[in-house]
Amino acid sequence: MSHEMLKREIGRSGIEASAIGLGTWAIGGWMWGGTDEARSIAAIQASIEAGVSLIDTAPAYGQGVAEEIVGKAIKDRRDKVVLATKCGLVWHTQKGNHFFDYDGAPVHRYLGKDAIIYEVEQSLTRLGTDYIDHYITHWQDPTTPIAETMEALEQLKTQGKIRSIGASNSTPLDVRAYLEAGQLDAVQEEYSMVNRAVEAEMAPLCHENGVSILSYSSLALGLLTGKIGPDRVFEGDDQRKDNPRFSIANREKVARLMEAIAPISEVHGATKAQVVIAWTLQQPGITFSLCGARDATQAVENAKAGLLRLSADDIAQISGATSTHLSDLDG
Repeated sequence: MSHEMLKREIGRSGIEASAIGLGTWAIGGWMWGGTDEARSIAAIQASIEAGVSLIDTAPAYGQGVAEEIVGKAIKDRRDKVVLATKCGLVWHTQKGNHFFDYDGAPVHRYLGKDAIIYEVEQSLTRLGTDYIDHYITHWQDPTTPIAETMEALEQLKTQGKIRSIGASNSTPLDVRAYLEAGQLDAVQEEYSMVNRAVEAEMAPLCHENGVSILSYSSLALGLLTGKIGPDRVFEGDDQRKDNPRFSIANREKVARLMEAIAPISEVHGATKAQVVIAWTLQQPGITFSLCGARDATQAVENAKAGLLRLSADDIAQISGATSTHLSDLDG
């Protein structure tokens, strides 16, 4: 283990952040079987103390709940945090594209200028701050031209309300449109050993254009922690309950992968989850790894992955093991 947290720049923004970021979707409780505010605040503060500066949240995580919790947690340590939040999933208007219902109320994908200007103020209030370091379009809205969305974002940047611009759940086509319309510093996409789709086109495109990739679900909703065995049962609204990726067969394959990487984790004095995260950060084009945590112990374990320096030989061995064990997963 190194003593230094790995740090990287967000695109061309000049903003440097820890390569490990804390993702706060689970902290919002929605689709994760509820939330515990005190435990969540402890998780965020423990992350910061362990050297994580990048905290990623969104209004959609519990309709403001996660942002409010983050706001409370960073109140007296805002200067230690590179704060990322999002816009574009709205429930104050029914413009754009209907996406899903939350507690019976419609949520739309909408990235019109009027909504972005409204949303940023709501987020600033909930987060208890006057600027957002990295502002991300959460899902793409086919009804609004990207040029209009970017015009709003560039305006917020000029006003100092946001410091950099990102897009999430986007396609290479979207990324090209963003780049034509202004400075896109990062995309946030799902990426892990069990979902490597971005490697084909997105990663090279981003690399060529100085766009960072913030990978989310690096531990695949917990599947790759080495802690969810074939006998684990999921309760309530936990999205993993009926998810084919959490089939017993998949969990058995992942267990075999974990056995294969155990010797590497032992040599480094690291957990298997830390090895998985460190491997993710060494993949071409992957700049940051966002990891969810619901308590201080998980948060610190994830943070320490940023101290782990895998050798080229380690990376090759792990990649070989993923090809062997994860080539034919369900879902």
